[in-house]
Amino acid sequence: MMLSRMADALYWMARYLERAYNTSRLIEINLLHMVEAEEASFGAAQWRPILSIMGSEGLFSQLGPHRAIDKDTTVQFLTQERRHPGSILQCIQSARENARVVRDRISKEMWECINQMWLAVDKTLKKPLRSDQAPAFYYEVQNRVARFHGLTQDTMMRGEAYGFYRLGTHLERADMTVRTLDVKYHILLPTVEMVGSALDYYQWAALLKSLSGFEAYRRHYPGGLRPVDVSEFILLSPVYPRSLRFSVERLGGALTHIGFESPETRTCQAYRALRGDIEKSTAESIFKQGLHEYLQDRLLQIAALHSALQTDCFEAHLGERVAVSDRA
Repeated sequence: MMLSRMADALYWMARYLERAYNTSRLIEINLLHMVEAEEASFGAAQWRPILSIMGSEGLFSQLGPHRAIDKDTTVQFLTQERRHPGSILQCIQSARENARVVRDRISKEMWECINQMWLAVDKTLKKPLRSDQAPAFYYEVQNRVARFHGLTQDTMMRGEAYGFYRLGTHLERADMTVRTLDVKYHILLPTVEMVGSALDYYQWAALLKSLSGFEAYRRHYPGGLRPVDVSEFILLSPVYPRSLRFSVERLGGALTHIGFESPETRTCQAYRALRGDIEKSTAESIFKQGLHEYLQDRLLQIAALHSALQTDCFEAHLGERVAVSDRA
């Protein structure tokens, strides 16, 4: 079994990179949505949900008790706030520091990619990010993270180290997918009367775009943007790479790589409970239970899986971890 310190660093390297990608995508799509919806007065109603998705409302208030939740303050907080461990800047720095710990377990190409990513991001964010810089910056972050994943697929040995990398990537992705759907579905639409309106369309389109699934959804569901179809696609699609089901199935492959197939381990039990509930789910059963309730149950199961991994794999290293999660 790999040393817990190494496993921990690989896991968090992947989680922080995925979090940086997801945060940049959410901000980018939120900014674009403001333009597409032709709304000039978006404020807290537009930006509070992003803080909620990232689990950052409390820290945002703590660091600036009298700050308004608007575009400028939220974008700065989520992009370059050094006191926020979930900001893009801090996520990439933490991912790089974890990669440094496991340089002998990852390829030279992976290390060079993540090191160059950190240097570029740090250089750009030494000063406040200007509005005219923002689109190119978020696009670059997403491209650099995608490049890292591509290099990982092409150059990393398929062993335990690869398994922990995949665990971090897909657990973070599953968590973010559920959070995004839950928050956007319940918060962003202002009133029941707006259902079916142009704003309603933009909200659902923005949700799919924030998860890089708009075009894929339209090809799969040509009939339009129906809440039940969007939810089914995001949660249960076996072929959409950011669906909950797809991510959880890949977690199973990652557990195989690290040798956690024994039903006696807490990790295996937590994983089987999560996967079993997803496999028996249908769009009809989800909405019968209540979408919010269903999503909250899945978030609890994802957290339980994370906790089991901590106990089974990382416990010996908890006291000296290089990077900690601000959410899980």
